[in-house]
Amino acid sequence: MEKLFKLKENGTTVKQEIIAGVTTFLAMAYILAVNPAYLGGIEGATPGGIFTATALSAAIATLCMAFFANYPVALASGMGLNAFFAFTVCGAMGYSYSVALTAVLVEGIIFILLSLCNFREALVNQIPKNLKFGITAGIGLFITIIAMINSGIVINDDATLVSIGSFGSPQFVLSVLGLIIIGILRHYKVPGHILLGIIATWVLGIIAELCGWYVVDPENGVYSLIPSFSGLNIGAPALFKFDFGFIASNFSSFLVVMFTFLFTDIFDTVGTLIGVAEKGDLLDEKGELPNAKGALLADAVGTVCGACLGTSTVTSYVESSAGVAAGGRTGLTSLTTAVLFLVAIVLSPIFLAIPSFATTPAMLFVGLLMLSAIKNMEFDGDIADVIGGFTAVVFMPFTYSISNGIMFGMLSWVILKIFTGKVKDIKPVMWISTALFVLYFITKVLHLA
Repeated sequence: MEKLFKLKENGTTVKQEIIAGVTTFLAMAYILAVNPAYLGGIEGATPGGIFTATALSAAIATLCMAFFANYPVALASGMGLNAFFAFTVCGAMGYSYSVALTAVLVEGIIFILLSLCNFREALVNQIPKNLKFGITAGIGLFITIIAMINSGIVINDDATLVSIGSFGSPQFVLSVLGLIIIGILRHYKVPGHILLGIIATWVLGIIAELCGWYVVDPENGVYSLIPSFSGLNIGAPALFKFDFGFIASNFSSFLVVMFTFLFTDIFDTVGTLIGVAEKGDLLDEKGELPNAKGALLADAVGTVCGACLGTSTVTSYVESSAGVAAGGRTGLTSLTTAVLFLVAIVLSPIFLAIPSFATTPAMLFVGLLMLSAIKNMEFDGDIADVIGGFTAVVFMPFTYSISNGIMFGMLSWVILKIFTGKVKDIKPVMWISTALFVLYFITKVLHLA
């Protein structure tokens, strides 16, 4: 383990890495329930097949991250991208499951080529320092609002867009109580405090269910917190279900779909890697990620494998920051998470019984840690750095997208550099990124037309 993952060099231990890996898995295990619900109803797919494909592709991609890059980052089918796959491409646009998978495959292959030619590595390492801190802080707020929505702390309001949920709901109360538990454990320096917080909140939820406070109502998405092994929801994945013939006769339409997958995947991954690496002290003295190519290649390979197995784009997960906060520093954390994805194929009832409100305290605490990066930002320096960083911070949570935060943060930075006479500060990778944003806007316009 020491030779393979360099544990001493990274100031960690086997125990610490395993705890971190379990923490990351529990924080992102919800994808095993969500992905089959999103994709399982598409003609040509089955919930059981999607479950197996999701778990297998996550395990493969996360293993690649462990051995290609030695980073504590886990991967799985991306939220947002799976919704675009199911509800837009196969829903509103009316394309088949096979066409959507083909688009994911092609973008994954392009992703591999971009990783090998160092463009994505340069993108990670050449983003301005203030923008990097802004991305980290923005992801912290993004994680926070996701967690608060999942637990019912924040709810929809037609008048104000958002409002506070019911104080008396068990999800609300237990989420807040779980955060307090993590805070107490952290104060007393208890090892695995985040993981223990998740488990404690889940156990309290089970007690609430047994006492009748937490009422099971599957029709409204409220499921039992007690694992049941009756009827395992697993099945054979849909292997290599592609439709290359569609590309020749519908090239422009296919390009719009494929590029949307590619654009979102690139910038979601870049943002996640920067945010997780910054909080895990994985960046070097220049503020660069030493083995960015290996990490990006793992992401790309995961996407190709996911397409071959029949699931949507595989990408790096911001929930990996939960494992980093728990002490994860090497690929052993990722290896642990990958093994748990494989175990989940057989023991799915246990992992699927853990509710989103049980992981909410962990994600809120991680959001706090990542938001702290904002104190490293400079707010009285170059105006391009100031507004670029600020834009990244606010666009992520308020547009519910990591890629939107990066896009508008970079665009505002480049535009301000041009109009303040500092064009020489703009590195080639920032020019290329700006061109990609313009192309993205064009494809969006074409889609709307």
